[in-house]
Formats: sequence, structure tokens, C-alpha cells
Amino acid sequence: MFTNRFILRAAGASLAVVVSLTAQPLCAESSSETARIEKLERAVELLQKQNAELKAEVKSLKSKETASVPEGKFKTKVTYDGKTYVEKAVVEEKPPVYVQQRGPELKLVLGGFIQMNFEDGDVSAFEGRFGQTALKDRFRLRRARINLTGDFAEQFDFKIEGDFENSDGLNSSRTAFEGTDIFINWHQFPWAQVKMGQWKAPFGLEQTTPDTTLYTIERTLPTGAITPERQIGIQLWGKPLAVIWPDHPDLLTYYAGIFNGNGRNITNNDNNNFMYVGRLESTLFKNKMWGESYLKLGADVLNSRDDKGTNISQTLNLLVNSDGSLSPFVLPGADERTAWSVDAWLKMGPFDLIGEFLQERVHPRTVNGVPPGFSRFTTDGFYVTGGYFLIPKKLQAVVQWQHLNPGQMGNDGISSIVGGLNYYIHGEDLKLMVDYIHTWSDFREAHPELGKDDFDEVIGRMQVMF
Repeated sequence: MFTNRFILRAAGASLAVVVSLTAQPLCAESSSETARIEKLERAVELLQKQNAELKAEVKSLKSKETASVPEGKFKTKVTYDGKTYVEKAVVEEKPPVYVQQRGPELKLVLGGFIQMNFEDGDVSAFEGRFGQTALKDRFRLRRARINLTGDFAEQFDFKIEGDFENSDGLNSSRTAFEGTDIFINWHQFPWAQVKMGQWKAPFGLEQTTPDTTLYTIERTLPTGAITPERQIGIQLWGKPLAVIWPDHPDLLTYYAGIFNGNGRNITNNDNNNFMYVGRLESTLFKNKMWGESYLKLGADVLNSRDDKGTNISQTLNLLVNSDGSLSPFVLPGADERTAWSVDAWLKMGPFDLIGEFLQERVHPRTVNGVPPGFSRFTTDGFYVTGGYFLIPKKLQAVVQWQHLNPGQMGNDGISSIVGGLNYYIHGEDLKLMVDYIHTWSDFREAHPELGKDDFDEVIGRMQVMF
């Protein structure tokens, strides 16, 4: 080791000094015995002092060498410098912990998000939850999702996502883990991609906008009552101008899907018929003259034949109760549904204007001589949302007007006005939102004996994405 070689060299130097001193010629006639003894004593004192200094320096070097060795398991390593072999104790390094995918994926991304709500006042009155379906003030874990996305070398991408905050199917007050988006998409040709699995059917601008990027805390009642939400099926979609006009790939996007039509996480279809859904989108212009700016237009169509027991309003409520409140619409008999919608989104820098109109016609069907048990009706609704960044990319003010006409009783419309603020602490990854919602019921206004006809609610939300 270095310290041993250092001590040997120091001892050799000391011996050389002694030899040099003792080797000098002594003149018997000119120097006395006493002078020689004094000279030797001074030489010994000098050697003792040098040895003490060398010992102190060696001790210091040893302490530094010991302190520099990290904790952990040691192993002996033998090195050869061309002259001698040297044994040295070195720390045995642990291999890093890592996860390796099983398949040939080019990319795997693990992510998710959490949305926590505080709801006070007439909770969810804008969804028609008042009177006999009213809810109480609450803290609500709105969504807690985790997802895995990836790309394959064979031009496939996929997504697997689940939510820890869903009804367990046995009790609405309990939650369980449930699948949301689970699909595989073949994207070799951008103008003709094929998607298979479970995801949101391509109907409705607000419904297909991600939960984490909405300007209001909750989706509107018309969107929840009419759109089909997540379904299991297959879809052909693409951007046909991406190849022939690569500078404007978003000028036209189409979606054409076939689904079971009876909701998500249901393995059996309700009958031998399917739900057919189509959507067209067009971004007429996109530039950065005033910041990010664009105009998007969209239109949707839907047709489905459903059997008795199918819930046709899975996201929000549609069935009108005797007190004007709404409940999920579970069909008492077979039906055929036809729906359509149009939407527009204008963005000019810090300003957004979004609007959508939706309509659904529900026609009863007689199956095997069994009457449907309800009358035909037409449901329609709309919303208009405006947003403006008071502080660029940080503080956004939002206003919204929404209306739903369930069409099952005379004058049964429900309307709401929303005012809100969104504070983007770190973009969409960390966001605070607060909404004030004022709702009124036309049906209850026409029937004052049922109680109050207007309702107020405050909702706050914290969103964290990872």
C-alpha cells in the first residue's frame, strides 16, 4: 500500500543521514572527543524530530484513506503495475434496480392523476340532483387514475388505465378499482388507423375532451345526459390529408366506430345489435399570431337499438322524476336511439369560446309482442363556455351557460350559469379550480308546491398529474 512504501522511504532517508554523518572523517588531532559526541547527539535529536513528524503525517494519511472508503460490502482486488502485485480492498457496488418490459415496446410511459373536490351547497343540483335525489355537502375523491401507455415497433400503440374511485357495483357509497381506457391502436397509416378495446365513443366535443383539461370542474348536464361515454368496440379513424397535405394534417379528422352500446366494463352485449357512432372534425386555421389560435368545428351522429334494462344515461341523469329531479334512465323496454351534435371551439390567444348543441331521439320498440312501457321523447341541450387568461398561462376566468330539455314532461328544462377561476400552478400538472353554479328548474318553477326552484353550489378542486 501507499503508506507502507512511504514509511520505508522515510526510514531509508533517516539511515542515509546517519551514515553520512558517521562517515565523515574525524581528525583526532583537531577535534576533541567531546565535540564528536555533541555532534552525534544533535544528529540523533534531528532524527527523532523527523521521525515524529513522519509518524504524524502517516497517521493523517491513514485516517483520510479510511474516511474516503464508502460503506458497504468489501472485496479484494489484485492489480499489477508491471513490477509488483498489489492487493486492495474495494467496495462491492450493487447493480441498479430497473424494470424491463416483457415485449418489444419502443416506449413505455407510466402516469396518472388525482382530482380532489370540495362540494358545498346544493350539491350536483346542476345534474338534476335536487328534491328526492339531492346530495349532501361533501369532500369527494373525484378521480384517482393510473395509466400505462406504450408504442410497439410494429406501428401499434396502446393504453391501459384504471380508476380507484368508481362505484363497486354493489353500493353507491363504496368504491372499487375499475377499468376506463383499455385499447390497442394500429397507426401505420395516419389516414386509416384501427382502434380496438374500450374508450370514449367519438361523440361530443366536451365528452371527448380529457378530464384534466376542461375549463370547468364538471362536464355539463347536456353532455352527460346524451353522449354515450365509454364503450367497447372497434373504430376506424384518421387524418386523410396528413399525407397529401402534411402542413395541414388537422384540416380533416374522421372517426367511425361500432360498439356494443351498453356501457363500459360489460362483457356481454344487451342484444345482437350494435351502436354506430361517427364524428368529423376540422381545424380551419391554426397560427400563433396572437399566441396559440385556431378554429375547430365538429359534428357527430349516433344510432343504437337497445333492449330492456339498458342504462342510456350512464354519465349523468336523464329520467325526469315527479318532483322535477333527474335519475339515470334505465329502459323499461326496448328502444332505438338516434342522436346528433355540432360543436365549435374558437381560441384567440388568451380567449376561448366553446359551444355545442346535442339532440337525442328515443323511440320505443315492441319486441316479441312485449310493449316498451314508455313513450317516445326527444332530449336536447346546449352549452356555451367562455374563458380568458387574466394572467397569461396562470389565472383564467371562466363563464358558462348550459341548458337541458329532457323532453319527457311539459316544461321540464334545467338551466345553469357557471362562474369560475382556474389557477395553473404548474400547467395542467398542478391546478386549482373553483366554480360557483346557479341552477334553476322550469318544472319546479311551474309547480311551486314542490319547493324551491333555484339552487346554488360551490365546487373546489385540486388536480395533480404525474
